[in-house]
Amino acid sequence: MSIYFNYYKNGISCLLTMTFILVSISCFAQAESPKEEDYFKIMKVPAPEGAILEVGGLCTLPNGDLGVTTRRGDVFIVKNPSSLKPTFQKFASGLHEVLGLAYKNGSFYCVQRGELTKMTDTDNDGVADDFETIYAWPLSGNYHEYSFGPKLAADGSFFATLNLGFPPTWWNPTSMVPWRGWALHIFEDGRVEPWAAGMRSPCGISMIDDQLFYTDNQGDWVGSGSIMQVKKGAFMGHPASLVWAKLPQSPIKLTTEQFFAKNETKMIYDRKGNSVKPENDVNAKVVTEMDMKKNFPELQIPAVWLPHGILGISNSEIVKIPQGSFGPFAGQLLVGDQGQSMVSRVFMEKINGEYQGAAWPFRSGFQSGIVRLAWGKDGSLFAGETNRGWGSAGEATEGIQRLVWNNKIPFEMRSIKAMPDGFEIAFTKPVDKKYALDLASYSVESFIYKYHSVYGSPPVNSQKCNVKGVRVSTDGLTARIIVAGLRKGYIHNITLDGIRSQENYYSLVHPTAYYTLNNIPEGKALSLAEVSTKNSSSTKTLPLAQSKKSSSGGKTSVVKIPTYEQVKGLLTKNTCLACHNTDKRQVGPSFKEISTKKYAVEELISLIYTPKPEHWPGYSTPMPPMTNVPKDEVKKIATWIKSLNK
Repeated sequence: MSIYFNYYKNGISCLLTMTFILVSISCFAQAESPKEEDYFKIMKVPAPEGAILEVGGLCTLPNGDLGVTTRRGDVFIVKNPSSLKPTFQKFASGLHEVLGLAYKNGSFYCVQRGELTKMTDTDNDGVADDFETIYAWPLSGNYHEYSFGPKLAADGSFFATLNLGFPPTWWNPTSMVPWRGWALHIFEDGRVEPWAAGMRSPCGISMIDDQLFYTDNQGDWVGSGSIMQVKKGAFMGHPASLVWAKLPQSPIKLTTEQFFAKNETKMIYDRKGNSVKPENDVNAKVVTEMDMKKNFPELQIPAVWLPHGILGISNSEIVKIPQGSFGPFAGQLLVGDQGQSMVSRVFMEKINGEYQGAAWPFRSGFQSGIVRLAWGKDGSLFAGETNRGWGSAGEATEGIQRLVWNNKIPFEMRSIKAMPDGFEIAFTKPVDKKYALDLASYSVESFIYKYHSVYGSPPVNSQKCNVKGVRVSTDGLTARIIVAGLRKGYIHNITLDGIRSQENYYSLVHPTAYYTLNNIPEGKALSLAEVSTKNSSSTKTLPLAQSKKSSSGGKTSVVKIPTYEQVKGLLTKNTCLACHNTDKRQVGPSFKEISTKKYAVEELISLIYTPKPEHWPGYSTPMPPMTNVPKDEVKKIATWIKSLNK
């Protein structure tokens, strides 16, 4: 009896143990993988009552204080900015739209709309009492002549960038006075040298490793946002500023006449801003920056494209992640975005002397549009925000927030490097080799944007690239994929939906990267004998909910209404989410607000292809025609929008 009882007790014990393990595995397998917010927390920096912090500039002082400028002309010094109760000291006021700030040798330097200004507190009372104009540039008075900077060069000189003016035809910005659309190199003694031309809205002026980079906003001649290196004498792509290339100080010899004489694109507006009878943009000849560089060697192509509507719509400041901050991503870049209130991550490498690399989403959910970024002494990242003049995601119109890492490592692609026959992907944590050695875990597709005078560009020349093999390192931290059909000068969308972590079987926080392949490196390609060619994919991907119930006998067919999850991919792919949110006003009205108009599905389809701005008089930015979206996708989106009016 005693032996039987003991055996029975032990049996129960074993059974309970096995049951616990099975239940744990089952629950864990069904658990949702962590998201970006599980690693990086957004915290608000409290502002003094009554202060309107439409931030235009940020910089960190040597003692850890934060310098802040606003579009309304104020300059603050924020003491203990990472604390729960930071102190704001007004350093200066009455300036004209301050969109940048730097600190050097005890003085602040800011770019106002018309000049680079030095501000000094000579009596140490915490308030500037000496204002010196270092250099002033011409102004026409146009509302859109924003000026950005300064950024400090290694020798103590400054860089500033000047926005083009926007006449009533806002889609055709022009350079009304000298150096609009240029980067300027300015010295302490007031000397200036024009540095580069061809900029449209160069808000994202940044110094990375003592080299000048910038981001521009999508528009005419700018198919999508990107990161570009700004070399002396470079032409960044927008022809409006070439009108000043004949001035003796210009380092660029390319003239407006030469540009349009060799321009191969289908023109919608000529160089004088006169309307030319437009043709269907989708059917126009596809010309890219890489094509045009053959005619214009001084044309600077993007180092890394930031696909529109996916990695922002109005890209802003670029910062380099310092050692000790944000874990495995130290040394990489973060890019703010004003429209989608988000931050993207970029890994860059040099191939054949030119930068290229990969970009991922990093952290979304900020309260307002991000214009400036600055690192705090505690390793957190400050974001200066405003949405005036251009709507943005989020519930606020302005402010300062702080991004804080919790010291836990997310499961991410750490980097992607170009190989002669594909890409080498490094991970932050070991991958499960069962999934990593399966070709079904990977997909690659390449596309590019048009280089033309039309406002923006849809993704064009899309092509699927066959993943032929994969080799995974012994430690599970890298996977090298062989990819057929690599295309120089194209963006390669690399998606790893099937990859799982070795430790917890988690999926990647961000499974999709966008690699700009400006150059394909030389070297030894892998043979198929050196890689895994296993592919478990046996069925074709089914289309999103497009099914119909139909039967014979004359019964009416019923279209199944798709869910948000079923249309989300289409909304992202076709850049709808760049301007619209489901519930809230963004650049355009929310989808729910659109649904209240009670348009029929066919009416919605027509309005997507041919928008009517007069229907939405409260929005300053008219919607461009979305003629690039396939009819079946438009119908699915329109059906979903209509369903929101319940």
